[in-house]
Amino acid sequence: MVALTSRLKTYLDLVRFEHTLFALPFAYGGMLLAARGWPGWEVFGWITVAMVGARTGAMALNRLIDQRIDAANPRTAGRHLPRGLVKPNEVLALAVVGLLLLTLAALNLNPLTAQLLPVAVFFLVGYSYTKRFTWLCHFWLGLTIGAATAGGWIAVTGAFEPALFALWAGTAFWLAGFDILYATQDYRFDRENGIYSIPARFGIPVALRIAQVSHALTFGFFLLTGVLVGAGWVYYLGVLGVGAVLWYEHWLVKPDDLSKVDQAFFQANVVVSLGMLLIILLETWI
Repeated sequence: MVALTSRLKTYLDLVRFEHTLFALPFAYGGMLLAARGWPGWEVFGWITVAMVGARTGAMALNRLIDQRIDAANPRTAGRHLPRGLVKPNEVLALAVVGLLLLTLAALNLNPLTAQLLPVAVFFLVGYSYTKRFTWLCHFWLGLTIGAATAGGWIAVTGAFEPALFALWAGTAFWLAGFDILYATQDYRFDRENGIYSIPARFGIPVALRIAQVSHALTFGFFLLTGVLVGAGWVYYLGVLGVGAVLWYEHWLVKPDDLSKVDQAFFQANVVVSLGMLLIILLETWI
């Protein structure tokens, strides 16, 4: 039993399971806004299964596809595959299980989620390869993980709506912006090894400016979402608070001081994610 628990912890560490906190709250947020309240335990359960499966499958594949890059990069050389803590076939099996969970959930929600499943898998798998040919990889990631909001919405309505696209766009630019900040840590390695990223292509000062613009767009799209759903003052007050957290995130990271990138990456963005979920909860239930 102890060995099984230890192995499970290893797998959770491998896929950074705690980072599910970035996307899962937005999936729930999309769900709540679409339903204008609680959609029922069945929908909630399948959305949770879909998100955990998608995140686990995509992250396991990313670790497998990037294992040589990770081994060469001093910052990531301590990850599980480079250190031999897990075997490639274990990681592949974990990815397959994750994608099977996503498939099961999509088939049990509604016809549109089932039809969109191949598109979702394409973007989830494709992200790991984008850094090999385009510095727009951050926006691919944002579009992919931001689709969690669309998934939560469509799981309820089985249809696309204007507010869905606004919330999706806001989430996508938020993710792209903080992924650009995170990529500043690998600026030199990426340039020396032909890895594509915005910091490697344009330099750190310009990359930080692009991240700021991305988060300004996030703020704008979250406000637009409120307009499209007819939100009340609680929602807008909450979005102002999210805007303040985004500003604080950029205040932490400066071109000549990247020492607080991890703090900005995880702590500030968990506050944004959980904060938006709380705002939507209050908006739909008050």
